[in-house]
Amino acid sequence: MLDGLSTAGLSTGCRHGVPWYVAHLGGSLLAALADLDQPLSEGFADALERVAAMHPNCDLSDPGTPSATVAILRHKYGILEHLVLADSPIVFDGPEGYNVISDLRVDDVLPDLRAEVESHQTHTPGHREALQRFVLAQRQLRNTPGGYWVAAAGPDAAQHALTGTTPMKGVRSAAVMSDGVSRLVTEYGMATWSDVFATLRTGGPRKLIETVRKVEATDPTGLRWPRYKSGDDATVAHCQW
Repeated sequence: MLDGLSTAGLSTGCRHGVPWYVAHLGGSLLAALADLDQPLSEGFADALERVAAMHPNCDLSDPGTPSATVAILRHKYGILEHLVLADSPIVFDGPEGYNVISDLRVDDVLPDLRAEVESHQTHTPGHREALQRFVLAQRQLRNTPGGYWVAAAGPDAAQHALTGTTPMKGVRSAAVMSDGVSRLVTEYGMATWSDVFATLRTGGPRKLIETVRKVEATDPTGLRWPRYKSGDDATVAHCQW
């Protein structure tokens, strides 16, 4: 699962753009991780280097260079391996409940600027200007020791991802999703993880995303749930066995 970071209309130093970056990183990750003996973090680092080499004439040192969150789930000999970088979570559904793997370091940076964005309704000039100020400031902390980490141009980010393993026999199913889906639980509080997996089992990812959109439609300008945009990219993969 790759979720490209919004540019808020600001320059990135790259002529290709975020969709190009995400598409090529995804392909490079699939190729790197097809070898089950390749550790997730090493394959991720290799993919980052490979994509950087595809556009050497772009300014990859620009703090706004195209970037993305990453969530990887791989089955290997009865073990589920995971890697998460930034706020696209992996959720395991097991007999003892739900285990959420998410990297929320971004939530700890620039709280004052975040609050300024959330003080404005979406689709207003004040919101747009506050969001640009926030993103500009975030970029200075992106992929730095005192900030937060995402997939961008440098392979070092791979060493800052959350990684681990879970025995497959202890998990009934798993969901890998963008934060545009997980916010139904984490930010809107309009569902539990039990509700999410019940929807996935009966209606699949499409039904879950429809549920998110219906909730957001009740608050189109962010009065009830202050946010960066009315509806963020929503993608989910439901894995059952």
